[in-house]
Amino acid sequence: MEDKNSIDKGNYCIIIEMKKDSNIKIGAKGIMHFDKGFYVYVGSALNSLSNRIKRHISNNKKKHWHADYLLLNKNSEVKEVIYTYSTKKIECEIANEILEDSVKYVELFGCSDCKCMSHLYYFNTFEDALKSSVNSYEKNNYKPISWFN
Repeated sequence: MEDKNSIDKGNYCIIIEMKKDSNIKIGAKGIMHFDKGFYVYVGSALNSLSNRIKRHISNNKKKHWHADYLLLNKNSEVKEVIYTYSTKKIECEIANEILEDSVKYVELFGCSDCKCMSHLYYFNTFEDALKSSVNSYEKNNYKPISWFN
């Protein structure tokens, strides 16, 4: 089994806690409202998955992707990252599975390079967000792995 320092290609779900209701400027999308609760952001990295995940959880980065604006907000905190190894970009399949479980989604967030409605989904609890993330990989025959364990 590879360790997280040798990860090359794969897909990830970042579980983000929004500690209180917040209005956040998301690049060209403008000001968007985020309710207190938990969000799952779905992404992929077919060059260096470990570097992409490290970048997302770092506070030392320039704002490039929609997720950067959310992750750098003082009211948000990364609680978990669930990832899987894959040479295929399966983020849309994962996102569609999570959509079925979510309370709601943030329209056109993080999906400017595909036809999905969103790649950011809202859950009332951490447990629901985690369960949906893990199940989304298992339903697609991939092994979910925790970044923080």
